[in-house]
Amino acid sequence: MKYALFCFLLFTCPTLGWGQAKTPVEKILISAKKKKTGVSTSEKGELQISVSPGDLQKFKKRGWVRYSDFGARGDGKTDDMDAIAATHAVANQYELSVKADEGATYYIGGKDRTAVIQTNTDFGRAAFIIDDTEVQNRNASVFIVSSVLQPIKLETIPVLKRNQQQIGQSLPQPCLITVTNANVKRYIRFGLNQNNGASQTDIFVADKNGNLDRNAPIIWDFDQVTDITALPIDENTLTITGGRFTTIANKAESKYTYYNRNIAIRRSHVIVQGLEHRVTGEGEHGAPYGGFINIGDCAYVTVKNSVLTGHKTYVTIGAAGKPVSMGSYDLSVNRALNVSIVNCGQTNDINDKTYWGIMGSNYSKNLLYDSCTFSRFDAHMGVANATIRNSTLGHMGLNAIGSGVLTVENSTINGYSFINLRPDYGSTWQGEIFIRNCIFVPADGRPISSSLIGGANSGQHDFGYTCYMPERITIENLRINDSNHPGSYQGPAIFSNINPEMKDASYRELFPVVRPKEVILRNITTASGMKLRLSDNPIMFKDVKVVTD
Repeated sequence: MKYALFCFLLFTCPTLGWGQAKTPVEKILISAKKKKTGVSTSEKGELQISVSPGDLQKFKKRGWVRYSDFGARGDGKTDDMDAIAATHAVANQYELSVKADEGATYYIGGKDRTAVIQTNTDFGRAAFIIDDTEVQNRNASVFIVSSVLQPIKLETIPVLKRNQQQIGQSLPQPCLITVTNANVKRYIRFGLNQNNGASQTDIFVADKNGNLDRNAPIIWDFDQVTDITALPIDENTLTITGGRFTTIANKAESKYTYYNRNIAIRRSHVIVQGLEHRVTGEGEHGAPYGGFINIGDCAYVTVKNSVLTGHKTYVTIGAAGKPVSMGSYDLSVNRALNVSIVNCGQTNDINDKTYWGIMGSNYSKNLLYDSCTFSRFDAHMGVANATIRNSTLGHMGLNAIGSGVLTVENSTINGYSFINLRPDYGSTWQGEIFIRNCIFVPADGRPISSSLIGGANSGQHDFGYTCYMPERITIENLRINDSNHPGSYQGPAIFSNINPEMKDASYRELFPVVRPKEVILRNITTASGMKLRLSDNPIMFKDVKVVTD
């Protein structure tokens, strides 16, 4: 067989969320000569893979390769990362599936190496130990799920408008389009983690004729486009099945140096199913994690029938010079559309406050929890449309800012508010909220004065956008379990005291908050027997129309 040379260029998304950095470009050399199959490294640390003609014929005939074919020991002690990366490299070149060896335990040390997944992968019941105690590159993913399709720079689109339905340019196939205006800053954060905001960004889907998906509209006016890229969407679905992963946690200083030793999904149309991830070895200090399943720059991704683990909460000094708890995630979604998390849970108690909320997201649209039991749902820098159904959320509850429709149905929420509109981003939701057939257990049953819609905004901070409260809120068949409450309790409120400084009509907001218009209530019951009130701040919400059936 003639000599074959194949170079893989690894790439991931631009820096997103909590310090997710670019994966270094790496070359992998594959040689198909008449020699023994094996894996070695060059002086520069690059993988060099040899595949004998006989083995290659065997692999092609059966349609899959396994890690032991390229030297993985699977004994839980020998570092198998080179063999794992080599197996996927060969599978990608020859369009073969990958299977883990039955009963194997693969040890993955701190080497700066990433395995690229471009074909169906069955981890089965195999175990993977990811040792983060000595890591060469904390930003190097263990696995990255990528497309063979190359990004396309779109140079002829100077402006875009909110809710625009056509980009005026044809494409080779349906694409996920990311756009940025670096000259406009949004999400100028307030509070202990204050910052100067992020460049205006958006993400949407266009078909080959340039028509946009109306279910994921453009949410900003782009008077100037400084960068716009089309990511072709793979037609076929890539499936990742099984795997029992355990992370031995890092013991780094507790600072915002996020570890991204994860499975990074950077390809559209992906299903992850039956995966388990656990964490061990967390001590008195450690750096946070950016999500073991890290979904970004992609669309149509489903994670189902999987188990994740909340990370221990560590404290550092925030941007305001005061102590702050650091977010640490096992599931993160950044610049992604149509992401569904279905029938998933976590190994920790969802109401144990020593563990941070399991999920965080930024710049995403159409997020779904269905039949999940998690400590939290969270949309940091905005979500357009989100649905929580048939689920239970723990001590960190449901946190969001964004736009469109936020729907919660057939679910139990244990947070301090039923929905917390994040104060650090202005407690803004430009759209509607629907709550149907739900149970609210304020603070997991601890005695507090409860409210359904929580948040805070003094009207004195510029967040980089006009802040809205939900235009309309519809609540049907809600049970509030507030039997355990403080002595001063006057009953649950629809809205928390969003602005305690607004005590009369003389208060002036430099950056006015757009008030709600209407709240529709149907069949609201409380364990305390007290009626649902409007708010502790009647001045702010005096013009809200409350309709009861």
